[in-house]
Amino acid sequence: MQGAFMVNGLSDTSSRHVRSAHANGADGASGATSLTRRRFGAALLAVAVTATLAAPPARAQSAPPAVVDFDWVDPARSRPVPARLHWPADVAPGSRVPLIVFSHGLGGSRRGYSYLGRYWSARGVASLHVQHAGSDSSLWAGNPLAVVDRLQRAARESEALARALDLRFALDRMLSSPHGAHVDRRRIMAAGHSYGANTALVAVGARVMRDGKWVEARDPRFAAAIVISAPPFYGEPDLASVLSRITVPTLHVTATKDVIQIPGYYSPAADRLEVFNAIATPRKLLAVFEGGSHSIFTDRSFTGGPALNPKVKLATAELTLAFLDLVFDGNGATLARWNVTWQPMLASAPGAAPSPLPVAQSRRVAQGVATGLVPSP
Repeated sequence: MQGAFMVNGLSDTSSRHVRSAHANGADGASGATSLTRRRFGAALLAVAVTATLAAPPARAQSAPPAVVDFDWVDPARSRPVPARLHWPADVAPGSRVPLIVFSHGLGGSRRGYSYLGRYWSARGVASLHVQHAGSDSSLWAGNPLAVVDRLQRAARESEALARALDLRFALDRMLSSPHGAHVDRRRIMAAGHSYGANTALVAVGARVMRDGKWVEARDPRFAAAIVISAPPFYGEPDLASVLSRITVPTLHVTATKDVIQIPGYYSPAADRLEVFNAIATPRKLLAVFEGGSHSIFTDRSFTGGPALNPKVKLATAELTLAFLDLVFDGNGATLARWNVTWQPMLASAPGAAPSPLPVAQSRRVAQGVATGLVPSP
């Protein structure tokens, strides 16, 4: 695990597991306060002290989690917003669960990233996987000679903004549904992979200036973000300015061979690190796996290597819940256990602060040289 996660004001709320509505009610809200630097320092100390301790087992569920598809339409934009909900089993009346709103990559759908949905819901965390019309799996249909044009249209700024508005609309619908009464509204996170990671960043504050006005779609209901394999915001000379308004905690996940290469588009692995470095808040974590591929974080089974693929998926799923524990409970024990378990697969030792890479070094990584993506401590 790389990066810094020192904080002014992480919410001192519950852990990721289901909790009672009373605990999240008026008494709980009035009593919740921001973590001081001393308390968060203690949490980091706990990471070191408890590194060899076993984390408590996940909450057992007597029934399989539910999977529910929604075929929503946003009437204000005349835009379909399909979504798939992975819902935990055994949610007792009056209890509440965390919610992750997930955005797929270019050419994906609500059916994707099911390994994450299954893992989360089996451990008491709901996830809503939103499908983005215009940049979804429909891109691969039709004349193959026109696929480059379709991909370029899907990457337009208007579609990037529309995707973030999809998350807002889907969250509105989710919270107004019968399931919404069981969502802990203080533990809602945006998440995504690739183009979806950019969407999650826009949802938590990324913005660009156009014609003297900011183009943005920040939703203050998102308390944190999980950013998997994020491309840079292309055409923007000042990435730090684009990401300057992001203040919520963020988890960034990538791999040394996380290269994006599709018709008309190329992004080396070091671009993921540039996004991480450009976020000003120190409330961020970075994990870089050795090897892998860009698609290893999708449902595809063999990309990145048939042996490595399932391990990276499991490690990523475990890491996201360790992140929830740290952000919402100030509990670093799960993260400490994750560091010990998965250290052999990481690109460098835990705790090493990543630094910006020169372009030439970035190109070497993209060509398959694993060294140099993250400097050694």
